[in-house]
Amino acid sequence: MYKIEAATRLADRVYEYWIRAPQVAEHARAGQFVILRLHEEGERIPLTISAVRGDAVRVIFMTVGKTTEELATLRAGDSISDVVGPLGKPSEIDNYGTCCIIGGGVGIASTPLIAKELKSAGNHVIGIIGARSADLLILEDEMREICDELHITTDDGSKGVHGFAADVLKKLLAERKIDRVWIIGPAIMMKVTAGATVPYGVKTYVSLNPIMVDGTGMCGSCRVTVGGETKFACVDGPEFDAHQVDFAELMQRQRIYTGQEKASLERFAEHRCRCGEGGHHHE
Repeated sequence: MYKIEAATRLADRVYEYWIRAPQVAEHARAGQFVILRLHEEGERIPLTISAVRGDAVRVIFMTVGKTTEELATLRAGDSISDVVGPLGKPSEIDNYGTCCIIGGGVGIASTPLIAKELKSAGNHVIGIIGARSADLLILEDEMREICDELHITTDDGSKGVHGFAADVLKKLLAERKIDRVWIIGPAIMMKVTAGATVPYGVKTYVSLNPIMVDGTGMCGSCRVTVGGETKFACVDGPEFDAHQVDFAELMQRQRIYTGQEKASLERFAEHRCRCGEGGHHHE
């Protein structure tokens, strides 16, 4: 069993958990992920490793379905049945020069570890983090500490630049030379933002989040098309060359089980009502 050392609500429906998993913590690198299973009857869900501290790893998630809703009911001291990882290929870290790390919404969770490793490799690191509104922004202080520069965007203008990460990126690209870009966020946001680097020929990575089951390349449910070839996000990724990704297929495949996911969440909600369970519990 893997003990939850700390559980905190960061924003509406967004939670930060530190989970004691020594084997994962020892080997974790930027860009990798874990697969959690809450109990024997539970489904497996992939979550990015957001940070490492001693024997613990941090995961940040948004409650979107049955398993994340159930996970959000756990508190510090509770345990999770399985934590498998680190999985996936690490980010391609090197001394490139000037690197830009962009996080959108809960995708910001992936940015600190990548930014930290790039900084340690000698890069000038520019961070851009964006959300729909100021109250949904996460990890701002942490990213400000790691990055040489940090830009904030909000869709509604409640903090930082009124607009999108792509707007800030376009401005930066026009002003100076950027050598590498990483983008993590919703598929549509990654697609649009990656489009900004195409005219400049800047190598751009996106971290893909297709539906995933086993996480070790056996089931094929996380297949994506990159450069016209079929790849598995779990073993070939999750990071890929943004300019080669078939985003239309990725977004279509992400919606494939929407009906079943909705039914599962409704059954879970009914069960909690019958059992008289309350809402989410956090420190």
